[in-house]
Amino acid sequence: MSNENLYKQRLQRIQDAIDLKESDTLPLAVRVSGAPYFLYDTGGTHATSYYPETFEKSAEAYVKFHEEFQPDIRSVPLAQSGKANSISEPTMMDWPGRPGTSVPDLSTYQVMEHEYLLQEEFDEFINDYTGFVFNKYLPRAYPAFKAFENFNVPPSMLTGMGVFTKMANNDVKAMMQKFIEMIDAQQEHAQVVGALHKRLDDMGFPGFITGTCVVPYDHISDNFRGTIGTFQDLIGIPEKIAEANEMIVKRQINYLSSFENSKMPIKRVFFPLHKGMDGFMSPTQYHELYWEPYQKVLKYLISIGVTPFIYTEGAYNTRIDYIRERLMELPKGSCFIHFEQGDFAELKKKFSGIACLIGGMPLYLLEYGTKEQVVDRVKYLIDNCAAGGGYMLSGSASFEKVKRENMEAMFDTARTYGKK
Repeated sequence: MSNENLYKQRLQRIQDAIDLKESDTLPLAVRVSGAPYFLYDTGGTHATSYYPETFEKSAEAYVKFHEEFQPDIRSVPLAQSGKANSISEPTMMDWPGRPGTSVPDLSTYQVMEHEYLLQEEFDEFINDYTGFVFNKYLPRAYPAFKAFENFNVPPSMLTGMGVFTKMANNDVKAMMQKFIEMIDAQQEHAQVVGALHKRLDDMGFPGFITGTCVVPYDHISDNFRGTIGTFQDLIGIPEKIAEANEMIVKRQINYLSSFENSKMPIKRVFFPLHKGMDGFMSPTQYHELYWEPYQKVLKYLISIGVTPFIYTEGAYNTRIDYIRERLMELPKGSCFIHFEQGDFAELKKKFSGIACLIGGMPLYLLEYGTKEQVVDRVKYLIDNCAAGGGYMLSGSASFEKVKRENMEAMFDTARTYGKK
């Protein structure tokens, strides 16, 4: 079969699952991260994926993975530009390959949370989001951009450029030069990643998602307040979280509106749910401050023909029935949902006819389990989730360190036992 026909076949197989239909065989929506580095000796690591001069080592490992295992979607390294990051001097993240880092080459990037938004600054954040990001967030999170602290447009005559040139002192000029260097470095990295996308595309592997966003609450917690800060806010100033959520919802809808008139063959937006797992907030807080604002974004995306990918992280046992009820408010088959943990036989029953279910293969089985355990797990998932459609086999998270025999067992069993 030609690569073009394989591409179309895989694209349809995934879409059938999202549409709650059975396809010719079980869809394998396997998302890999570091797994190819453990399977193939190309010299590739997470560290090599951050720099254009070494990216090909990572790319070759990914190409070999797709050639051997033939998944139904393509994966590429999850890496930004190491050079761009170094120029901006981020205080919230570290990455493999950075000079002086303690992050191992075979580890993903690491995030260190800080409070870049003080509790007493919520009104400023809500009323002037862009101003806050430039004048407070960037100088605090990226020391290279400290000169943005005093970068304000005075309420004066704006005809001509005189008022703007007065803002450009030597510190601002130096910062702007770094900003340009950072953008150039990120674009250079995007080109090498894009080339790998094209290479895998030509080999017959379609993409899976075409955009990424976050739950409004997570945007606040991940980027501005930190987990501990938002815990305090849930008790002390829940009304400010609510106001900030509404502001973010409007901005996200405006940002995502470009999908409506785009000509993409795939329109899917990935939402990693970082801070909504069991125990992080009460059911009432989860409803009012976590899911309700998010529901507005989901409804908007679906209304313009975009499919949300809801990716829960951590234990969600106390949230399942609530989420099921909220997804029942949406058109059937208009989104698909991942669970990291849980009884997948019960999950399939709960979401059958409502939303496609994805996941089910625990990472620990692929790393520490036996071949027989992997085969049994795949058969369990097929027996309990595949009938009637609306299920894609994937991992509890993106695959990292894996045993070759276990990967082979997973794919072989899925392709034989899972064939219609």
